Amino acid sequence: MFEWVAVILAAGKGIRMKSRMPKVLHPICGREMICYPVERAAEVTSKTILVVGSHGEEIRSLLGDSVDFAVQKQPLGTAHALRCAQPMADGKGENILVLNGDVPLISATTLKEMMMRHLARRAVVTILTAMVDNPEGLGRVVRDERGKVMAVVEEAEADEELIKAREVNAGVYCFRGQWLWPRLKTVPRRGNGEHYLTDMVFLAREEGEEIEAVSSTQAGETIGINTRQQLARAEEILRDRIRQRAMSQGVTLLDPRSVYIDEGVSIGRDTVVYPNTYLLGRTAIGEECRIGPNSIIENSSVGKGCHIQASVLEGAAVAEGVTIGPFSHIRFQSHIGRGVHIGNFAEVKNSRLGAGTKVGHFSYVGDAELGSEVNIGAGTVTCNFDGVGKHRTVIDDGAFIGSDTMLIAPVHVGRGAITGAGSVVNHDVPPETLAVGVPARLRKKGKVKVPPAPSL
Repeated sequence: MFEWVAVILAAGKGIRMKSRMPKVLHPICGREMICYPVERAAEVTSKTILVVGSHGEEIRSLLGDSVDFAVQKQPLGTAHALRCAQPMADGKGENILVLNGDVPLISATTLKEMMMRHLARRAVVTILTAMVDNPEGLGRVVRDERGKVMAVVEEAEADEELIKAREVNAGVYCFRGQWLWPRLKTVPRRGNGEHYLTDMVFLAREEGEEIEAVSSTQAGETIGINTRQQLARAEEILRDRIRQRAMSQGVTLLDPRSVYIDEGVSIGRDTVVYPNTYLLGRTAIGEECRIGPNSIIENSSVGKGCHIQASVLEGAAVAEGVTIGPFSHIRFQSHIGRGVHIGNFAEVKNSRLGAGTKVGHFSYVGDAELGSEVNIGAGTVTCNFDGVGKHRTVIDDGAFIGSDTMLIAPVHVGRGAITGAGSVVNHDVPPETLAVGVPARLRKKGKVKVPPAPSL
């Protein structure tokens, strides 16, 4: 038996979200809402059970076997949802931690404090409360003259005096397992047909059992999400936490509020992030980089000392000392080698660029393998699609591709070869060979004479 088992309630349909997607799958800072309470539960307990609705396939697909699943076939309230987890939880844990899947900002620190207080006071139930400025829609906490919790009253059932109270129930509970399970089935059905978990507080008081309460001290961590407005508020709070964390770890954000950083992003020390920059998904930025302004980097890695200006990276791997932009697009499965320069208005897709290669401007490099110290002239295009399939272009070390060259893939340009400006290369070019014309013809490099510049 574990000392603690976590049960996360995530069966609600989220009707007020007005969405076809389950509420707990809406993203916050780049990750699905449900991932946050699942991770917090894993930090403080040994087993997690997630209660989903009858259409929870998408949630199962997301989380896989990281949690156990219980199903609430009918939406009959929070107490009923917890009962649905009983067959998987009863006898597995001495104490039960209950979380809501739509309260994503709860911290492990607060949960640990609750759990320690619950054990120290030998309580049968411990609740998390919060003082809020606008308690609309939330259950109010009722205390006696000694400050002991007496009950949690839903807003619809509160009198005028209680409506004014600012202390609310945050929907996070600790229960003693042996006390919880036999009594859970006795929770009455309310007028709306639901069984409320908050009634367990009143029941414990009626039995004279110990009830504890822990007040949240972290701003915003108890926000529950039922509307798009609350979703936006939670995102705002979490983004600010992420920005503050980045700056405390040695990252410079010149205008913090204009920078958007997802939860899965890491940034190295002494990197400067300029305004209007988005670092999304599982992006890793190295030390001493300059990122932005006006850049979007998603699910990409960027090495030390890179400068990425007004450009977009998606699923790319960038080595050290690379400069990109402005106005370039590095797409999925692209590997950019050490010291590469990619100038303005260039696009790279599913390609590998060797160390020191230069793609100056106005070029498309797709499905290509470029060696080191290759020069790509302005307007070069790897013509990778023939209307049926994609084909690869290979350019070996030290090749020089003249401006406006069209490389008709599949094609291989050898080491040290040159293509003349405006050439259409539709066959392989051997090493140390010049290809010129439309279609390109091959010549020895030494036989080409460049006319002298006219005298002025």
